[in-house]
Amino acid sequence: MPPDAAEIVEVKESPGSSGRRADGGRVIRVRGAKEHNLKNVDLTLPRDRLIVMTGLSGSGKSSLAFDTIFAEGQRKYMESLSAYARQFLDQLKKPDVEEIEGIPPTIAIEQRSSAHNPRSTVATTTEIYDYLRLLYARCGTPRSWAATRTKKDGTVLARSGRPIESSSASQIVDHIMGFDEGTRLMVLAPVVRGKKGHHKDTLDNLFGEGWARVRVNGEIVDLRGALKEGGENPLGLHRYKKHTIEVVVDRVVIRADARQRLAESVEAALRLGDGTVIVAVQTGRDREGADSGSGKKPLPDDRGSSESAWVDHTFSEK
Repeated sequence: MPPDAAEIVEVKESPGSSGRRADGGRVIRVRGAKEHNLKNVDLTLPRDRLIVMTGLSGSGKSSLAFDTIFAEGQRKYMESLSAYARQFLDQLKKPDVEEIEGIPPTIAIEQRSSAHNPRSTVATTTEIYDYLRLLYARCGTPRSWAATRTKKDGTVLARSGRPIESSSASQIVDHIMGFDEGTRLMVLAPVVRGKKGHHKDTLDNLFGEGWARVRVNGEIVDLRGALKEGGENPLGLHRYKKHTIEVVVDRVVIRADARQRLAESVEAALRLGDGTVIVAVQTGRDREGADSGSGKKPLPDDRGSSESAWVDHTFSEK
């Protein structure tokens, strides 16, 4: 390689361009770059464009891109921070360059191999995972995943998608009491939602607390009979598939004198279900629709199961 190879700098517009910059004339001007093997390089680069730097190994590509332009952009950004913030950051050395004009804060991604946990994702590797959780939990609008139309085999054809809002226990009771008189329903408390495992400890604890029935993946199960069979998997649940378990807190028929009993059942379900209650309504086809409410986020949503409160850990991958 000739000794002055690092002095050769050429910037070309992409084929088919009109010669005018789409950035409105904003540029980055580099003057007198002498970092590493760069030899007093002067360069003008258009802003907000894709630029490719090519050349032989050792010609100064990385010295220009990473050690000069990126480093100076980082350094100037750090200088804009408060003295309090800068005390927690490493002081960056000014690159060997006379001047760089028009440079914005910079981000650089190097091509290098690194060891990651097999469970690493793009979000965890780039460290945006926690920020995304906060964004969705604080700014997102939860919507009901309730099935509004299903086939006879249970296949969901359509879901509600209605926004979910918070409601108190009394508001939930008022909504349920608005059902037609004579409507038969079950008040349920979700205790396992979309989690893998046999869940034997959970079932044992529920039975020990006096609960007699649960709804497992949509099917009503008698706890006494199931646990009497013994074994580590009394319900025959697949260990590596997700399951939903809801406690049957009460069975109620809507009548004018049912409010007090319904209120007690709803409050018990909210406590057991960590702020969420599901009301399963017996339909004429002997199938269950679900109506739900929550003391945290959900609002009753005709014939659908509730969503849990949107907090940070709702979006945890664990």
